Amino acid sequence: MKLAPALGIVALLAASGPAQGENVMSFYDLTANTLEGTPKNLSDYKGKVLVVVNTASQCGYTPQYAGLEKLYEDYKGKGVVVLGFPSNDFGGQEPGTAAEIKTFCEKKYNVTFPMFAKVKTKGEGQSPVYAFLVAKDGAPKWNFHKYVVGKDGQVTASFASSVKPDSDELKNAIEAALNL
Repeated sequence: MKLAPALGIVALLAASGPAQGENVMSFYDLTANTLEGTPKNLSDYKGKVLVVVNTASQCGYTPQYAGLEKLYEDYKGKGVVVLGFPSNDFGGQEPGTAAEIKTFCEKKYNVTFPMFAKVKTKGEGQSPVYAFLVAKDGAPKWNFHKYVVGKDGQVTASFASSVKPDSDELKNAIEAALNL
């Protein structure tokens, strides 16, 4: 890990934390807007295991929405929540408005897991959520990158877009996080 970029992320997180001068110590210290535009305290998910995914409606990986929904349905009773964060960062593959994204997800893939407002996952204007997620395992290289966040609010694993929601690799990471 390089020290200078890590310090930059810490400074960014401190500046965007829940209160002025307060450091973000976990994912649960953050707030993000829902797809409907309502601010949501991510502390509402405290004590859960999260699978955080940058999504896009016009990507070759878009069919993963179905797998993510199945994963959510299969694991939500065990305390796992999938969180979708649409992003237009890779190939302009999420050009839609919030209303268009919501309609697409609900009608095409019957998505019931929480979806959030479109975010920047990298570069200038990066959302505080992604600044936190990438600090340990690096930024997504494409859409449908998955981060597992443990009950303590820390990133425990990260998976490239090619890792499917029903993969043993992802399920094993979720199971390990559930046993913390």
